[in-house]
Amino acid sequence: MKELTTAEFEKIRQYIKSRFGISLSDEKKTLVHSRLRSTLQELEMASFSDYFEYLQKDKSGEALTRFVNKITTNHTFFMREKDHFDYFRDEVLPFIQEQYFSKKDTRVWCAASSSGEEAVTLQIIMQEFFKNSPGWDTQMLASDISANVLDKAVAGKYDAEAMVNLPTSWKDEYFRKVDNQFYQVKDTVLKKIMYRRINLMDSFPFRGKFQVIFCRNVMIYFDAETRSKVVRRFFDIVEPGGYLFIGHSETASNTGSGFQYIKPAVYRKPL
Repeated sequence: MKELTTAEFEKIRQYIKSRFGISLSDEKKTLVHSRLRSTLQELEMASFSDYFEYLQKDKSGEALTRFVNKITTNHTFFMREKDHFDYFRDEVLPFIQEQYFSKKDTRVWCAASSSGEEAVTLQIIMQEFFKNSPGWDTQMLASDISANVLDKAVAGKYDAEAMVNLPTSWKDEYFRKVDNQFYQVKDTVLKKIMYRRINLMDSFPFRGKFQVIFCRNVMIYFDAETRSKVVRRFFDIVEPGGYLFIGHSETASNTGSGFQYIKPAVYRKPL
């Protein structure tokens, strides 16, 4: 198999940018080569040009799904950037409880859910918060671009080491110990999370609006133009007074969206 040429890398880079908004620097050429090499070997293709042609011609969607799973990086863990979850519990949920008391409806979208740790954490926080306020619907949406990680999220099975930061009370109430290595999320939590495959570059398939959007550590891969476009679209589907949470290494400022800065990586749509 031939090496990935500069011209081939440029084609793949432009394809990733146009389809998924992800901007790859020149330094990512080696990473792309290493991640796609096994796919080319399995398909018995001699060059990356052959693979790129195959990717463009495939109509089933299987080749694109496989490509996304290879290229994207999915790194997450329970209670990542804990200050966000504390703010969600202490400030955001009280606002929702007061503002939407008559409907008793929470509408939260975890827009880069990866293997589900973030979505599970948000769902447990909501169930804990509304324990003494019966009738609240805490069903939420969680999405990712990778089918592989969504399969893991739907399964809801996690290594014990990934759960070291969770309170013991949560493990006892919301998880079932499978063996010494794994825990299983209970259906009381898992069935309240709707996992869907969504590309942030596509039109959002929503009729209603959300009170909260978590989209953390994804826009770091976007260039300024793409990031601004996505943030403005988030603004359009968030209720007045609603919140956007992003990663601490990201910004939603200077995007022309209308979101107001609240604290590091937390923004709000004016009431």
